[in-house]
Parts: sequence; C-alpha cells; structure tokens
Amino acid sequence: MDTKQSASFQTGFSLYEQDFYGWTQQQAKLLREGALDHLDIINLAEEIQSLGKQQRQELKNRLGILLGHLLKWQFQPNKRSKSWFVTLREQRREIGYLLTENPSLKPYLPEALHKGYQSGIDLAVRETSLNDQDFPTECPYTLDQVLDTNFFPGEPSEHFHQPEYR
Repeated sequence: MDTKQSASFQTGFSLYEQDFYGWTQQQAKLLREGALDHLDIINLAEEIQSLGKQQRQELKNRLGILLGHLLKWQFQPNKRSKSWFVTLREQRREIGYLLTENPSLKPYLPEALHKGYQSGIDLAVRETSLNDQDFPTECPYTLDQVLDTNFFPGEPSEHFHQPEYR
C-alpha cells in the first residue's frame, strides 16, 4: 500500500473523500481488471446516478435558455438580433445532440420544459425591460414548437430579417 493510501486509511477517510480523481482512476482500473470485490460499490453507484442527473439538468438548462430567447423574440420584436437567432439555433442543435446521445431522456422532456420555462422567464426578465407579469404563466409553446428549427414566435419584424436556418 502506498503512503497516500496508508494515510487515508489512518485518518478514517477513504480515497473517494480525499482524492476523487485518484478514486475514479482506481475504480476504472478495478472494473477493467474484473476485480469486482474490491470496488467501492456505494460511492460508484452514487456517482453513476449523478451522471444521469447531470444529463437531465443539462436538458433543463438548455431548454431554459432556448425558452428565454423565444420569449425575448416574441415579446421584443424590435430588439431581435443575429445573436438571439444564433442562440436559438445553437440551443436547439445541442438539445438534439443531447437527446440523440441519451434517448431515455425523452420521457423527461415535458417536465424539463415546465421547469425550463421558469428559468426562461427569469432569463427574459434579466435581459429585457420586461417583468414576470408580462409573460404567460404557463409555457405558450408546445414541445414540438420549441424544438422546431423553423419556429420563431410572434410577428415578422421589420427590424430583423432572420437568415436561413441551416
């Protein structure tokens, strides 16, 4: 046993608590070697579950950014910009990638849309002169609309002519 591991056992703290990166490398090595009896099963299960939660959180966060920009697009047509357009395109693309790589997230979409809408309102309020009360209480867009690359709510604007979506 090396000095670092010996010290961790002496203080009563596991490698997981003292050196997370070292612990991950050790667990990966044990898995590759098939040394299942030596795995830190409790912490390993916790970390695997945490990875799934991170994917759900990323989906909610991306929907929040997308919804915030859809609200800004709809409620402030005179301030539409290429930057808003690019953000809408980028978030839709990244959500698509996320769902392709994690198809089991699809059943979570309605909940993520609801939670993301609340974050979207916060973003729109923070980045505009509008208040919470200026936006609908419930998300005014369907999930299909939100994810549709050709959906831009509100009337066309004389101020901004959106480029073709690619």
